[in-house]
Amino acid sequence: MEKFLIDGGVPLSGVVTPAGNKNGALPILAATLLTEDEVVLRNVPRIKDVEAMVAILEALGVRVTWLGENDLTLCAADLTADNVEVPRNLAERIRASFLLAGPLLARFGRVVMPPPGGDVIGRRRLDPHLDAFRALGAGFAHSRDIELLAPGGLRAGDVFMDEPSVMATENALLAAARTPGQTVIGNAACEPHVQDLARMLVTMGADIQGIGSNVLMVSGSAELHGCEHTIGPDHIEIGSFMALAGVTGGEMRIKDTMPADLRMIRLVFDRIGLRSELEGDDVVVPGGQQLVVARDVGEHKIKVQDGPWPAFPADLTSIVVALATQSAGSVLIHEWMFENRLVFTDKLVAMGADITLCDPHRVIVTGPSRLRGDRVESPDIRAGMAMLIAALGAVGPSEIGNIRQIDRGYERIDERLRELGARIERVAVEPVAI
Repeated sequence: MEKFLIDGGVPLSGVVTPAGNKNGALPILAATLLTEDEVVLRNVPRIKDVEAMVAILEALGVRVTWLGENDLTLCAADLTADNVEVPRNLAERIRASFLLAGPLLARFGRVVMPPPGGDVIGRRRLDPHLDAFRALGAGFAHSRDIELLAPGGLRAGDVFMDEPSVMATENALLAAARTPGQTVIGNAACEPHVQDLARMLVTMGADIQGIGSNVLMVSGSAELHGCEHTIGPDHIEIGSFMALAGVTGGEMRIKDTMPADLRMIRLVFDRIGLRSELEGDDVVVPGGQQLVVARDVGEHKIKVQDGPWPAFPADLTSIVVALATQSAGSVLIHEWMFENRLVFTDKLVAMGADITLCDPHRVIVTGPSRLRGDRVESPDIRAGMAMLIAALGAVGPSEIGNIRQIDRGYERIDERLRELGARIERVAVEPVAI
């Protein structure tokens, strides 16, 4: 176990390049199971969740070779129908383990999936995944594990999501890509990482129309081939660094972004008072900004609400809470998707933030608050990053425990923060004698 020791109150400034998209890398890794050929992936983030997914793939028999810090090759030629039971001890480490169901079911007609792990941010249904597989001709039995069966192979069909679930859309895409015929996926998620997966599947030989929309038409193939694919930049990490600049008052250039993925993020941050500029594909956050929350017409309190793409991303809800603590004014933040995501705000209150938790889904943040260092624990990836941002903007020392959660989603975050001027140290936690 490790923790971060932070001495905050210093403006963080400099140039940073975002890592590959965490939520794009995981389904893209799963997609390598769809072919017997070698797949080369570039710009893979070296984070705990990627390490966990790679460990599962290796346990199933995939040959994995790291070519460099962020590039690797994978080959699933040795997989057989006798080894389609995902190890429970590995699956429970990440929720994305369930993304292996689609490709294994499409390729072998059977898969046994333990319940996935992941952040405890509220109920996260598996029903949309199972409904999609059932629409493609699979049956399933559910006891301790979930066994999915399609002994005659999957068949193309009409899949309609009862909610635009990102992972369920990805699982449906993965299954349909290796199922001959045309599958239509309606009410599909269309986040940047869903689009990235779809583009990779096209490179592997599938025909996918409607990428970026909520209706995907997939003409699958009985065989897919290998490819080389570069994972796109992580828009959630970009938003996190933008908020970090705003909270600490520094000037930051974030290089090599995909500006189209940042339109809603920049719009919402601007309403919180954080101005940013585009210079080509770089996002520049000017330093020394005096953040002021905008008001709606009629001087009404503004509301930030997350939702399916292209709405404000749920994964940035915790981050925007931290940003709002330093902006003059009041804002209602509504996280309607997950009922536990905002529970962490009591830790920001202990650091001096003025936050009212209205109910599990809504908080009112009034700023600016003079934050002070404190000792806190990271409950999940995004809350951990929000507390890290707050600690870096706070006066005095802070200690953040359970930083494995932050490491699950942010690559070498302490090293990269030090390059921006942060006073942060990673130290081992002494075991407690019982």
